Amino acid sequence: MAESDPPAVTQLLMAWSQGDRSALEQLMPLVYNELKRMARRHVARERRQTLQATALVHEAYLKLVDQRSVSWQNRAHFFAIAARLMRRILMKRARRRQALKRGGAAEQLCVNEVEVASGEAPVDLIALDAALTRLAAVDPRQEQIVELRFFGGLSIEETAEALDTSPATVKREWRTAKAWLYKEILR
Repeated sequence: MAESDPPAVTQLLMAWSQGDRSALEQLMPLVYNELKRMARRHVARERRQTLQATALVHEAYLKLVDQRSVSWQNRAHFFAIAARLMRRILMKRARRRQALKRGGAAEQLCVNEVEVASGEAPVDLIALDAALTRLAAVDPRQEQIVELRFFGGLSIEETAEALDTSPATVKREWRTAKAWLYKEILR
């Protein structure tokens, strides 16, 4: 995420939060490449490439622009929200496809970054989302860490910044969350 100038991004986010629509126009060129990188990662995990990265970015962008009550803290906060929106978009699409198939096989996703299973084992995207929802009930911060790392592609340091905690805490919670998800998804 080092492509954009963090102070400029943060300043534009704050101006946007205060109602400056021109700040949004200046912001998007600075963050577009990172949003596209995040989207490519999501699309690459899909078994059936039915959604282009550009389409996912544009759909997320429309939802980001609609965020009227968000008080943006910094660029990490922005990318955390973008990751959550991309997750929701992908989940909605996966559920819609599953409903169309009348309960057929759910969308598959390789979760090698989460290391839920050894190697490149595909995981049911809907099962992963359900497990993350259960994790949120047990430990909301661990759910946020998984969402930021897996869906947002944030580094340990960027995740720590977004959650206002230390990188050591993120590393520890990341390991714990991966183990918990492994157990939950395989049960």
